[in-house]
Amino acid sequence: MNNRHAITISNELKLTVNQVIATTELLDGDATVPFIARYRKEATGDLDEVQITQIRDRVTQLRDLDKRRESILKSLEERDLLTDDLKRSIESAETMTALEDIYLPYKPKRRTRATIAREKGLEPLAELIFAQDDIDVDAIAGEYVDPEKGVESSDDALAGARDIVAEWIAEDTDARSRIRRLFREKAIVSSVVAKGMEVEGTKFSDYFDWSESIKHIPSHRYLAMRRGEAESILKLSIAPPEEDALSILFGMFIAGNNQATDHVRLAIKDGYKRLLAPSMETEIRNELKDSAGLDAISVFAENVRELLLAPPLGRKNILAIDPGFRTGCKVVCLDKEARLQEHTAIFPHGSDKQRQDAAVEIEALIERHKITVIAIGNGTAGRETEQFIREIGLPDYITVEMVNEAGASIYSASAIAREEFPDHDITVRGAVSIGRRLMDPLAELVKIDPKSVGVGQYQHDVDQSALKQCLDDTVISCVNLIGVDVNTASKELLSYVSGLGPKLAENIIEYRNENGPFKSRQSLKKVPRLGPKAFEQAAGFLRIANAKNPLDNTGIHPESYHIVEQMAKDLGCRVVDLMEDKSLLDKIDKEKYVTDKIGLPTLHDIIDELSRPGRDPRSAYRSFKFDDRVNSINDLKVGMKLPGIVTNVTHFGAFVDIGVHQDGLVHISELSDSFVKDPTAIVKVNQHVTVKVLEVDLDRKRVALTMRG
Repeated sequence: MNNRHAITISNELKLTVNQVIATTELLDGDATVPFIARYRKEATGDLDEVQITQIRDRVTQLRDLDKRRESILKSLEERDLLTDDLKRSIESAETMTALEDIYLPYKPKRRTRATIAREKGLEPLAELIFAQDDIDVDAIAGEYVDPEKGVESSDDALAGARDIVAEWIAEDTDARSRIRRLFREKAIVSSVVAKGMEVEGTKFSDYFDWSESIKHIPSHRYLAMRRGEAESILKLSIAPPEEDALSILFGMFIAGNNQATDHVRLAIKDGYKRLLAPSMETEIRNELKDSAGLDAISVFAENVRELLLAPPLGRKNILAIDPGFRTGCKVVCLDKEARLQEHTAIFPHGSDKQRQDAAVEIEALIERHKITVIAIGNGTAGRETEQFIREIGLPDYITVEMVNEAGASIYSASAIAREEFPDHDITVRGAVSIGRRLMDPLAELVKIDPKSVGVGQYQHDVDQSALKQCLDDTVISCVNLIGVDVNTASKELLSYVSGLGPKLAENIIEYRNENGPFKSRQSLKKVPRLGPKAFEQAAGFLRIANAKNPLDNTGIHPESYHIVEQMAKDLGCRVVDLMEDKSLLDKIDKEKYVTDKIGLPTLHDIIDELSRPGRDPRSAYRSFKFDDRVNSINDLKVGMKLPGIVTNVTHFGAFVDIGVHQDGLVHISELSDSFVKDPTAIVKVNQHVTVKVLEVDLDRKRVALTMRG
């Protein structure tokens, strides 16, 4: 690794150079972030996934900077423009912005007004004016009049010379740096409604006449304004006070008080308005977009993590219902392995006879498939269907659960669903997804594009490659945190396991189908194309229940089995005894097993795994029930206190499902009695909360809630 990069990153992240180098070498060797964080703690100094990801991303940025640097040097050298001083400046540039500023005067560009003026031979005149000596400007300009070159008069010559000076000023590295700093410190973002868009753009009415400092504008507000601009509703501008900018430039470039100076002053004004200000506005817009985008991506990823790590109900015989009014409710029965057993349709919201028939059918299905849980999607007709089910008079051992069905329709129409259920239509697939999501949210949600799960803010307005990377990181982290049963996992779930990917996941499924369940982790090596590297990366995250070696169902990596075996030997017991008798673990002296490759961090993890083998880090499932008084927004009254489930957290507050088919908003100011800067510090997606109704807007279908008091 580049030592210069290692020093830069260690200073930025407050890590040692050795930690950065070791982590980068592992990443360059195709080790995954979860694998490094879990099984290479000694090498990295016990870095967590967040720190490893930061190193990975920063290394990528610095290497991209180096690639651009090399490209620029090559371009300058090929055009005989590279001097020793210029080379030193380029090699010392520490950011992409600084590098591009240095290169800008030499960058091949389209024909500009300054280019045209140079073609007319006016650069010497520009140099004379820029020097600001006490000369007769008009007289000298007259010497450059040449109708054949398109210079009809001395005024034409001076105008062309000023164009050249304006470009020099706009491309001056120091000037750009100082004006950039002014934009960052004093620029105001302003928005006004586009002419004639007042009615069509009502949803952006808050920004029809809005101004705010870029230093204080919240990310969600800027993204909202950008969306308004993209939809041609708003017109945005970003600029600091013009007099402040001109004052800086005058101070830098005005060096006299004569005729030439007057022309330089005109060139400065033109160069700022026409070239420098628009360039800086574009830069600042991109900086604000990137910064706001990172904020939005961060919140989105946190919400997705909470969804993926939602408590699983576990293996139960489930009857799942995808509710509907006109087309009826699709009903499916799943066994404990989430396999589809039977499906039908009922019409509980039709005539009395249809309602009675539906009740009889539900009771028969419950009896036939030994159902213990009923899962109902929370979409259209969800609450009404829940009410119908509860009125049937089912046995007490049957629980009824509402399930957030966001994304179920996306799954049901996907290629994954068609491959799983080629003989069933989308309504059956959707109902199956609802039931499986209750049983194990992670296993089902990995089949859906995270952007379709109904959380986040402005995710379609941010850098899509950065969003994908972050969401992929999040899903991979969650899957490997929990571990995967290799004998029951879907191809989609296996594909997120460290070191695997879609192709190896498919090979594992094919091998499993042809040869039966895997009996040990070692047997994974028989899977086609699953080589030593993939095995090393994946083995610790794959679980095999009821394996001959009990360690195969733990998070202990096979490379450390010999340590556990030695511990058992030293205590005169079996490995399984260590897992069943916690008192034996207290007798282990971890220091005794430290080697040059295995340190205390790994040994602590081993002991922890032995104390809780096969544990699921997710919290236990908690049943939830909406208030029976409300089924639609029309049932709400100001002051009502209601139970709810947080469905989305944003920078401006949290959305809560209170069972009326319209999530209410708890504004950030209503989340707590004390000041809240970060909503995610107060609430999480899937959290059960109690809220009070503040306001109900039936026309716009908006509900304002509070958690204060």
